[in-house]
Amino acid sequence: MKKIFIYAFTGLFLITSAGCKKLEDFGATNVDPNSTTQANPSALLTNTLVGLASYAYDTNAGFYGQYFAETQYPDASLYTINTARTFTGYYSGALYDLQNIQLLESSNNMKQVSKIVQQYIFWTITDKFGDIPYSQALKGIEFNAPAYDTQESVYKGMIAALTSAVGAFDNSAISGDIVFNGDVASWKRFANSLRMLMALQLSKRYPGATDYSATQFKAALADGNGYISTNAQNAKIIYNVNFKNPLFNEYNGRKDLAESKTLTDLMTNTLANDARQGAYGGASEVLGNTSSSSLGVPYGVARVTATAFTDANTTWARVLRGDLRTESSPYVILSAAEVALARAEAANMGWTTEVLATVYLSGITLSHEQWGVGAPSASYLANANVAIGAVGATGNLRNIAIQEYVASYPNGLRSWNVFRRTGFPALVPAVAATNSTKQIPRRYTYPSTELTTNLASVNAAIARLTGGNTQDAKVWWDL
Repeated sequence: MKKIFIYAFTGLFLITSAGCKKLEDFGATNVDPNSTTQANPSALLTNTLVGLASYAYDTNAGFYGQYFAETQYPDASLYTINTARTFTGYYSGALYDLQNIQLLESSNNMKQVSKIVQQYIFWTITDKFGDIPYSQALKGIEFNAPAYDTQESVYKGMIAALTSAVGAFDNSAISGDIVFNGDVASWKRFANSLRMLMALQLSKRYPGATDYSATQFKAALADGNGYISTNAQNAKIIYNVNFKNPLFNEYNGRKDLAESKTLTDLMTNTLANDARQGAYGGASEVLGNTSSSSLGVPYGVARVTATAFTDANTTWARVLRGDLRTESSPYVILSAAEVALARAEAANMGWTTEVLATVYLSGITLSHEQWGVGAPSASYLANANVAIGAVGATGNLRNIAIQEYVASYPNGLRSWNVFRRTGFPALVPAVAATNSTKQIPRRYTYPSTELTTNLASVNAAIARLTGGNTQDAKVWWDL
């Protein structure tokens, strides 16, 4: 992963040690006065934040979580093993840029923001692959073949880093921030919200009210700096004509991606015509089109079946209504609704003393508000697939998890995570699955690039997987 640095530094050493002249003897002869010699922290931050939505809006994970269906070239949704999926570029790209912000003489608050964003990116990587380089990552030549930390260590490291960052902010400036426009209070709320969701993700491993997960969840919940609790506080990327919303790019000349019938059936049948479907499915790929669709494309079918459906149903559901995926539409990566529903799940497990019914209703209401569809009706809330009982009642987890699943749309990784962690909604594997077990994948396999450049480290990680480097092997938190 980092061997490129060995060759870069070796080449420099050879130049400086060869011959009788030193580089400085040439003065400024080869210095371009029109070029910068040091990275701009503000530009590095902006560039990283622009791409942040891609970590949440992950179509491959969304195929596994069945938010999405493929219309023309079914492959990922049929669980074809893709050894080309790699995380190497994340380390050499966004994570390395964020590390440079911390190394450069930038403001303290810039450093804390970069740490928070790093943890968010690490979170998405570990949830897809399992054990990953973390403690030895981003250290250049010192660790050119970084060890893979266990997922348990990665999670505890991320939560500790977020906790530390919240306490380390001061009054220094933040520039290049297209998420919160330099507002320190917002970054603290975001970090605390991430801490809660990360802690909840470990609930299979630490289910008890006094275990690690509950302790960390309660600490973030009680932190005086707060958490995301209103839609005005949502963590979202603000796009413009220069930096375009990823869903604009998805339909900019193509229409290969659809909202799946799995999701539209859940919204229209199980949840009795959930009003959010009017925003979630668009009847056309045309930008600005305000027509909705609940004609989800059949999930996990052969190409001939998918194309026959879309040919016969031209208003099949595109991902989001056309006016919600323009080039400048904002993209929410963490919402108040998701945080409230996580609080509801924690309350249902007895982790907190929050009133379950109150935080649950708040989560549903905030999600409806986020999508501009009005408050949920009394009949909707009374639906047996929505209503919940007393703390710990049978059926509570199912209904809470389904609301978490729905509220996270279209963030594909979250759909897969909710399913893997809770078992809800009860997804059925692709009917035309091409993998040997015909089961929904539980992880991404380690990339072939790692097997050729960091073999010892990746082999140690593979040895910790039950079943080896397969899609069926579960990541540590997924018991």
